[in-house]
Amino acid sequence: MSLRSTIICLLGAGLLVGGCDRQDSAAEQANAATPAKVGANGTENAATASVEPASAPGAPKEGEKVIVDTIGTLDRSHKGEKAPGVPFQTPAGTKTSIADFAGKPVLLNLWATWCGPCVAEMPTLDAVAGRMTVVAVSQDLEGAAKVTPFFARTGVKNLKPYLDPDVALSTAYQVSLPTSILYDSSGKEVWRMTGGMDWTSETAKQLLAEAA
Repeated sequence: MSLRSTIICLLGAGLLVGGCDRQDSAAEQANAATPAKVGANGTENAATASVEPASAPGAPKEGEKVIVDTIGTLDRSHKGEKAPGVPFQTPAGTKTSIADFAGKPVLLNLWATWCGPCVAEMPTLDAVAGRMTVVAVSQDLEGAAKVTPFFARTGVKNLKPYLDPDVALSTAYQVSLPTSILYDSSGKEVWRMTGGMDWTSETAKQLLAEAA
């Protein structure tokens, strides 16, 4: 078995066991916000956000009690790190990497068509892509054969079908799906969100403004 096949098999096994929204280890969540719990009536409970003070006005402060309108986990432990130079495919079929987007803030989103939370957050992620650079990279092994029909079916307007059929990005970051990572204009990580998100919410707007 080739190295690529071994990596894909191992990653696939891990996702099947833990689910696409599996929890990260305690060490990985050291600086993460407590996720909101959504009740049967659809309302969300308040949670304490353990985050660093942010430069954006109104953004969550350390220890501040806020309404966290996400089922994901905010992680700032990689703040300041450069993106790994892992290549993936552009819609035109050429190679690119996150480093190629330096000079402006960019939100990297790792997703797949088979991931429920990924699909659920796609409309709000598409809305954000109308006002800032969002690079949504599919981790579907089938590549364009899965992603192109999905985009057509869901009516995505602003997102482009970036592909990573080798799941190299998920492997490099060691994350489950969906995971979104915000980079500032210098190409350094600001934070990452593991799990689905309503990207049109006030909390999301405040967090995205940190890279402005």
